[in-house]
Amino acid sequence: MKKVLIVLFMIFVAGCAKKYVAPPQEPAVQKETVKKETVVQPEQKAEQKEVVKEIVEPKEVKLTDSAVTAKTEETATLKDVLFDYDKYNIRDDARPVLDKAASFLKKNGTMSVVVEGHCDERGTNEYNLALGERRAKAVKDYLTSLGIMPARMSVVTYGEEKPLCTEQDEPCWQKNRRAHFVVSGK
Repeated sequence: MKKVLIVLFMIFVAGCAKKYVAPPQEPAVQKETVKKETVVQPEQKAEQKEVVKEIVEPKEVKLTDSAVTAKTEETATLKDVLFDYDKYNIRDDARPVLDKAASFLKKNGTMSVVVEGHCDERGTNEYNLALGERRAKAVKDYLTSLGIMPARMSVVTYGEEKPLCTEQDEPCWQKNRRAHFVVSGK
């Protein structure tokens, strides 16, 4: 019996031998930086810090007047279209908004847009996803009827997943029942 226990103990100890695991190596960039700091003289360190400062600080990007004007015109022209509760038909007050969007898209013939369909939080997720898609398609169909090529527009639905407003009252829910434009290409 003692021999069996000794043999089992030896097998256990031999099977549990520790394996050598190399410590994780630091990235080469960090090692190189450390080496530079140990070699650099104090008067040179100040110069080196200035170089790093220039690289790290973000540079300000200046937009040209035409780029600013185009972006401003784009956001001013492609406004959200609002919908009634549980509806996806284009309301009378949305028609002028869509007419301006169609005019803008005609002027910018190479621009493509994504029409996003959104809903308020009432209803199931599945129902709101379907309703959001019907809203986006209604906007796309309306713009198509005004002469915008369907290939320039795609639709996506977010249902209730991306609300503009999170309060639980009618004014907030109205903001969330919308079709939203996102420029996808120029």
